[in-house]
Amino acid sequence: MKRIGFILKVKEELIADYKEHHKNVWDDMLNALHETGWRNYSLFMRDDGMLFGYFETPESLQAALAGMESKEVNARWQKLMSPYFEIPEGARPDQMLMELEEIFHTD
Repeated sequence: MKRIGFILKVKEELIADYKEHHKNVWDDMLNALHETGWRNYSLFMRDDGMLFGYFETPESLQAALAGMESKEVNARWQKLMSPYFEIPEGARPDQMLMELEEIFHTD
């Protein structure tokens, strides 16, 4: 199992709304994540909107993203989430994940 850490930046003025969306993630989005091998997925955020994401997947970040690309619900979710992030206009958040190198782990 590959452990993936990534960062993104949520616009500070939209943090509250972003958090609300994640209290009610669509069931079909949760199912798609599960079906495509996203396990132990967690999001953490600083007060300034810096977001750290973590999940485990069988292969790689690229394979996990490719799996989600095949799910219609992912396109809808990415469209909904795009305005919340400090990313280029028209970009999807899942295309802007900055993967972090794992340098230490203990069980």
